[in-house]
Amino acid sequence: MINSNGGNIKVFACNSNRVLAEEIAKKMDMTLGNAEVEQFSDGEISVKINETIRGADVYIIQSTSAPVNDNLMELLIMIDAMKRASAARITAVMPYYGYARQDRKARARDPISAKLVANILTSAGANRVLTMDLHCAQIQGFFDIPVDNLVGSPLLTNFYIKKYGDDLQNFVAVSPDLGSVTRTRKFAESLNIPLAIIDKRRPKANVSEIMNIIGDVKGKKVILVDDMIDTAGTITNAANALKERGAIEVDACCTHAVLSGPAIKRIQDSAINELLVLDTINLPEEKRIEKIVMVTVADIFANALKCIHEGSSISQLFD
Repeated sequence: MINSNGGNIKVFACNSNRVLAEEIAKKMDMTLGNAEVEQFSDGEISVKINETIRGADVYIIQSTSAPVNDNLMELLIMIDAMKRASAARITAVMPYYGYARQDRKARARDPISAKLVANILTSAGANRVLTMDLHCAQIQGFFDIPVDNLVGSPLLTNFYIKKYGDDLQNFVAVSPDLGSVTRTRKFAESLNIPLAIIDKRRPKANVSEIMNIIGDVKGKKVILVDDMIDTAGTITNAANALKERGAIEVDACCTHAVLSGPAIKRIQDSAINELLVLDTINLPEEKRIEKIVMVTVADIFANALKCIHEGSSISQLFD
């Protein structure tokens, strides 16, 4: 396969989610490029590229999940190594884009860290970014290079269609907050089910309070929909409130399972029956409780890489 840059395609991975990277390469009938990403004893990151990439169309797969700063630096240093080794084009494949929630000044003197990360990626030498479900779609405008923001919702809706079939008529899609209404509405339309909204106020960071439920959930099965779950306060409080309001079963789904701090215990102790997540972030064994079901994004990313390499449209992947 030859792209417009005249180079062969090569896929590399850093350390944040090698399982997903290997699965993407497998879907493309390839193996991951030969590279070593390690740390020196003082914590500095060492990257060695053990094959020629001169003139190649290079894709580096790395989610900037926890440890966020280590994973971001691994990506930046590998991009720099590729640029200095004369790669024709470098695409940063970031299934999960860290710092995406710091996308505006919420208070005086706040940084806009999502923009800073965009600047650093570009300065390091990335020619393109491929990601999924940015927390705020406008982050694409922070870049002066092409950004493809894939959509994870079809993977989630397909799962529920296969699992529940005609029984979906008894379900309601629920947005856990006002910021997720557009996402949840599209989800509900895909499944042809009603929509409900939880209006909640957050008194401080990582603490949420349920205020009101807009819509009818009594006697219904519900699916909570969000782009990411971090400490799980919002989603578990929502699930418990829905149960109190008469919902007979509560499922939840998200694209990015950040699951930091008390998240696992909160999910385990909550009214959530099943949590469906995508594998944009590697989930260690200790967090893989029975309530969590994972669906892979390897197919959609493999198809996107092929489309970008061949210079064809990837708009079909957004449907």
